[in-house]
Parts: sequence; C-alpha cells; structure tokens
Amino acid sequence: MTSLDRISIDPTIRFGKACVRGTRLTVGEVLGYLAGGMPEAEVLSSFPQLTHEDVLACLAYAAERERRTLSIPAA
Repeated sequence: MTSLDRISIDPTIRFGKACVRGTRLTVGEVLGYLAGGMPEAEVLSSFPQLTHEDVLACLAYAAERERRTLSIPAA
C-alpha cells in the first residue's frame, strides 16, 4: 500500500472531498489542524481512528496536488 492508497474520494462521502480511507475526515481538515499549529500527537489523540501514516498520506496528497497545479504566469 502506498501512502496515497490511504486517501479515498467517494462522491457519496463528504461531497467527494478527499478523505482518509475508512473515515469521514477530509484531507483538508487534517491539514488545517496541522497548519493551525496543532501538533500531530494532538491530532492523533483527538481522532483515534487516524494513524501517523494517515497524516503522512494527507501531506503526500497535498504535495502531489501542488505538483500538478498549473502555474499561469502573470500578464
């Protein structure tokens, strides 16, 4: 299993947002907690269904999306 296999997109769950597989937690929510300064240990204790590998998968998903983002030069 690769880290991105831990992320699922299902149009019937959370309006098709990327979620940690087997949960209703979106990648955006996990990243938002981390970006807001919440330590990973606190995220994991607040959401016991998450693992360290799930958090890494969220980061990998965001990095992959960033790599695929098309950059349009300013005029």
